[in-house]
Amino acid sequence: MQFDNNNALEEILDSLFKPYRERVPDVARISNAMIERGLIRDKSDIINDHIAFRTLGVPNLGIASLEKIFIHHGYSKRDYYYFEDKHLNAFWYSPPSNKYPRIFISELIVGELPKQQQQIIKKYTGHINSDPVDRLEINDPEKVGEFLNGSLWDLPTVEDYNDLAEVSEYASWVIFNRYYLNHYTISVHELPNGYNTLVTFNEFLESNGIRLNTSGGKIKVSKDGLLKQSSTVAKIVEASFANGKQNIAGSYVEFAERLPLPAYQRLDKESIRPEHRRDGFESSNADRIFESTYKEQTSKDR
Repeated sequence: MQFDNNNALEEILDSLFKPYRERVPDVARISNAMIERGLIRDKSDIINDHIAFRTLGVPNLGIASLEKIFIHHGYSKRDYYYFEDKHLNAFWYSPPSNKYPRIFISELIVGELPKQQQQIIKKYTGHINSDPVDRLEINDPEKVGEFLNGSLWDLPTVEDYNDLAEVSEYASWVIFNRYYLNHYTISVHELPNGYNTLVTFNEFLESNGIRLNTSGGKIKVSKDGLLKQSSTVAKIVEASFANGKQNIAGSYVEFAERLPLPAYQRLDKESIRPEHRRDGFESSNADRIFESTYKEQTSKDR
């Protein structure tokens, strides 16, 4: 059976977004508020700047495995990022056309963790002795969707989750959620005047009871000043583990404002196209955005 690559990619992205939307109540809350205010007519009007995945850097998994799916469907691998304190590697991927979001894939450098936490991760992933993507029907969007939303290893115990969280909240998030979508991102600069900057859009969000990540300030700004990012704080959800239940951080929503590059800053808004704006990511911004699922943010009083 033959598959159209463009349609397949749309179906794959849709298969990721459906469970994410159901499990992250802020997605509907924000889009409904935007519709009520007249910023958009329908949630489909929202431009998705990028989506993000978290992975484990172990044999046969991690970035080298997951990226195969998206590169096959037309994405191009771009810049590398390193997060020393969080023990992470990352790359971003540009889409085959502007109708699709960028992709950001990060990976825990497992070998930098203490031996105890390395052994916990190995307990769950050690049985994976070949790259599962190599066996995947990569042109079949239904199969790819099932894989990305499926279980690569057994549910962890509460104790293992908490042991990992002591040294890496990123590790504990991934050991429970696997490839579940970490966040999607609203392109704020595409919104109507009065709401197309993060300053004004954040005010709109907070007026609707949306809580924002304050790590590094509510607005994280790149060194060149052309990429600004904010994010919600992940909601605490009840999770079922192998031996019980515990409340943990879920996923969140991000917001990005990409300003025009210097050569295009005099253009009026209607003339500015996506290629005129600042592309890529900024490690210092991403470092703070990761913390949207961390206890320092999720445990703060509202």
